[in-house]
Amino acid sequence: MGFTEIFVATHDAALKRAGILDEGSGSAAAAGPAGQAVRIQGISDFEVEQLGDLAGTAVHAGGADYELTMVDVSSDSLLAVPPAMVRALADLLTYETEGEGNVLDDVAEQWAGQEDMPFDAGQARTYVQQLAQLAAGIDDSERTGLYVWSA
Repeated sequence: MGFTEIFVATHDAALKRAGILDEGSGSAAAAGPAGQAVRIQGISDFEVEQLGDLAGTAVHAGGADYELTMVDVSSDSLLAVPPAMVRALADLLTYETEGEGNVLDDVAEQWAGQEDMPFDAGQARTYVQQLAQLAAGIDDSERTGLYVWSA
């Protein structure tokens, strides 16, 4: 299995980036601005959707549609993250729980525990933290969104 890259971009920039990644020249240099992308080895878009479901449940936003959607017919590998999932991921950074637990840690642990995940809870926490920060940084006025490219 290859890798999945989750990144913030405008629609046009996302298509351009997907084209670069589709060609196999997805080096770090082609990845765009630092801090605007998270690359995860060994997962697919399915695991990203699983994370969305877990995040939505954790911040009590369950029932929303967390299915990734096709962006453009020109790229089968580029998917858009729905607004409900973006909000749920961003909320992981600030969600208050009634107890000792940390909702971001809980989601990361549950995600790492999914079948065939290629990383442990510690690495999952790093990924979830990075993805939550990406989601929190999306600016509607700049028309940016969260995109998933999967090999």
